[in-house]
Amino acid sequence: MTLFDTRVPAVLLRIDRNPFHHGTLGAARSLGRAGLDVHVVADCADSPVQASRYVRQVHAPPGPGATPHEIAVALRRVAARVARPAVLVPMDDASAVAVGRLHTELAPAYLLPTVPAALPERLADKAELAAVCAALDLPHPHTVVPDSARHAADAAWRLGVPVVAKWSRPWLLPAGSGLRSTTLVHSPRQAGELYGRAADAGSRLLIQEFLPPGTDHDWFVHGYADRSGAVRGGGPGRKLRSWPRAAGLTAVGEWTPNHEVLSLAERLTTELGFRGVFDLDFRRCDRTGRYHLLDFNPRPGAQFRLFSDTADLDVVRALHLDLTHRPLPAGAPRHGRTFVVENYAPLTALRPAPAGRELAWHADDDRGPGRALWGLWSRHVSRRLRTRLHRRAPAGATRAQPRVVRQATAPAEDTGDTPAARPTDEKASSH
Repeated sequence: MTLFDTRVPAVLLRIDRNPFHHGTLGAARSLGRAGLDVHVVADCADSPVQASRYVRQVHAPPGPGATPHEIAVALRRVAARVARPAVLVPMDDASAVAVGRLHTELAPAYLLPTVPAALPERLADKAELAAVCAALDLPHPHTVVPDSARHAADAAWRLGVPVVAKWSRPWLLPAGSGLRSTTLVHSPRQAGELYGRAADAGSRLLIQEFLPPGTDHDWFVHGYADRSGAVRGGGPGRKLRSWPRAAGLTAVGEWTPNHEVLSLAERLTTELGFRGVFDLDFRRCDRTGRYHLLDFNPRPGAQFRLFSDTADLDVVRALHLDLTHRPLPAGAPRHGRTFVVENYAPLTALRPAPAGRELAWHADDDRGPGRALWGLWSRHVSRRLRTRLHRRAPAGATRAQPRVVRQATAPAEDTGDTPAARPTDEKASSH
């Protein structure tokens, strides 16, 4: 007899338009392998996700910049087609924030964790997160929210460049604006200029102390806070390799015991009363040795499948079991297990993995997405190269540009993995 109530389907919601969001595929596979019908509400027209045998149906997502009302209408339309209550799994920050706001309205059609409506938005907002950390006496990089370009420049000077500039609500950044969620800036002038784009960004700019990367500095914790508040289905992991190098999502991660960061995660979710799936990013400060919380993502991280234990429990399975009032199996951690995003770390994907490994795209029981990936990725890289050549600065131009960076990443050792071109910014959808 299956552990899962297979009468209850799962609906995966993703509002951002990233076609290479491997977390969505991971959730579809995990729940589909458990015998559940999986519906995906996302733009999958150019995504390998649609090739998965575990996706029962793809539904049209809300449009870019959709209001909460429009998101509710789209989800009610999907609910009518599914025709039975379903577990709803937001897969990006925009989705998590919207579902938090719409909890009461969606509850008749969807099973959802009981969480204060404003809490997911408060935690996903980078400025609000700084205030939360201050209130809980939780280590967090010193952060300034400037109210003018001059204030932004002054904050950069006082904190000491380089500094990290973040938009507080990155899910509001409009496509085609050229803005990135997080940027490493090297001068007060650059900080002031970036502040001048606030109207385009749609949210506040933060100037934040930069914690230098280093070996074993960057950690993440994934988990599911169940109805009782207990954290299940995840664990702590180290970022071994990122892309772009020292500045991006987790290309290679390893399940590694770390009692301190796990305790910080459990303390945070308990004190906030958070319920549901979460993904936290930490960086250890060389000066103090303390782990600073950098991000609280109130939804599954893209590499959540790293934490599949000996009972094959992960965070999305824990969510479904808990919300359908099924017992969660007791498994043991599989320390040393790795997760590899093979389009960013192709050579690592080919090396032996004695402790076990999961690939983001390729799977023996679901070959369609892996086959679809390389053709789509090749076209994506070609477009990026053509765009870069077209925009190349005139000969002799020397003006330095801000560098896009994920604060939560560390420089990885050179493993020989070198993707052909830098991908689009995937901050809002992955780690």
